Amino acid sequence: MQTPPAAERNKGPILEVLRNYAGPGARAGPGALRVLEVGAGAGLHAAHFARALPHTRWQPSDIDPRALRSIAAYVEAMGVPNMLPPILLDVSQGWETWGGTQPATLDLLVSINMMHIAELRCTEGLFKGAGVLLKPGGVLFTYG
Repeated sequence: MQTPPAAERNKGPILEVLRNYAGPGARAGPGALRVLEVGAGAGLHAAHFARALPHTRWQPSDIDPRALRSIAAYVEAMGVPNMLPPILLDVSQGWETWGGTQPATLDLLVSINMMHIAELRCTEGLFKGAGVLLKPGGVLFTYG
């Protein structure tokens, strides 16, 4: 498991804002809120957020195989039941390749520290995917 210092420092402040969109009572409706995290990196945020938001179904993803291994280690070590195993996802590719996610099924699409380091086509892909995959009223949550 990788533990990036910046992720450790900002996980609390990000969670406090994220609770406005995925906290208990933030959204009406039965069942778990479906969350896809694009570019989950080491997986520290995914594990922290999924544990703090147990009514979510948190799907982490990344394009980097090393990140996927780190995320999988967090899934195993933390034992967070609502955190799914990571999926390989290239956000610059069409939403149809995003792990079988169907249109209008996500409540929240999360992207932390991706846009400022990725190519423009990745940011464009993120917004295009969000436009298709988020439910009406769903939220694209970005940071960094």
